[in-house]
Amino acid sequence: MGLIRNNIVLEYNDKGYLMYSESFPGAYTRGREREEALSKFPAEIKRYCRWAGIDYPETDVVESVVVQSQESKLDIHEADSDVIFLSEQAALSEEEYEILKNRVLKSAHDFQLLYDSVPDKAYTSLPNRKSFYGTVPRTSEEMYVHTNGVTNYYAGEIGVRIDNVDHIYHNRVLALEAMEEGSSFLENKIFHGSYGEQWSLRKVLRRFIWHDHIHAKGMYRMAVKKWGDSKIQNPYYF
Repeated sequence: MGLIRNNIVLEYNDKGYLMYSESFPGAYTRGREREEALSKFPAEIKRYCRWAGIDYPETDVVESVVVQSQESKLDIHEADSDVIFLSEQAALSEEEYEILKNRVLKSAHDFQLLYDSVPDKAYTSLPNRKSFYGTVPRTSEEMYVHTNGVTNYYAGEIGVRIDNVDHIYHNRVLALEAMEEGSSFLENKIFHGSYGEQWSLRKVLRRFIWHDHIHAKGMYRMAVKKWGDSKIQNPYYF
């Protein structure tokens, strides 16, 4: 039996806990209580490893350790977030960047695969909800448009300007190409972006994966309840 080390960064307030894996960028859990969110990580890390193609024995134990925490004024129970990891302020090696880049592109590809499998993209069973950015997307089409739509926002937070295109994978490729244009992009400069939030290339890459998975999970669960898991693609292994 082996041990999978899972370093955690958490945001919390009196409404709940939002936990991110520092070790597996993009993996996350949520819970009303700290222990509830922590208890979800073994399944989340093993799901993530399966999605990312990371080998691990089924007998391995996930050991989760909180390495950074931040009290938040945001609605973290609704997945609002502004934390930057201490580890997201360090320079990237070429190898690290290629691993994260490939996962960012795989996530966009898989989001498209899931979306294409939904028979009626205008269907919803979800109630109206509001978030800081406006109305929360309820249909698969709205989830797709929203998830793709943050691409130029994330890129813009680290000083990269792009015009979004309608296809999430192609848009992601364009964004990454634009980020790579600067010869010093691997230095991972820290930017002070909108709303006083700090950003870096590492953070943008992690946020792409996390944001995809947040909305893919909502889309998948809603679609499976309506059409069954035999019709809906599940590339994320939810």
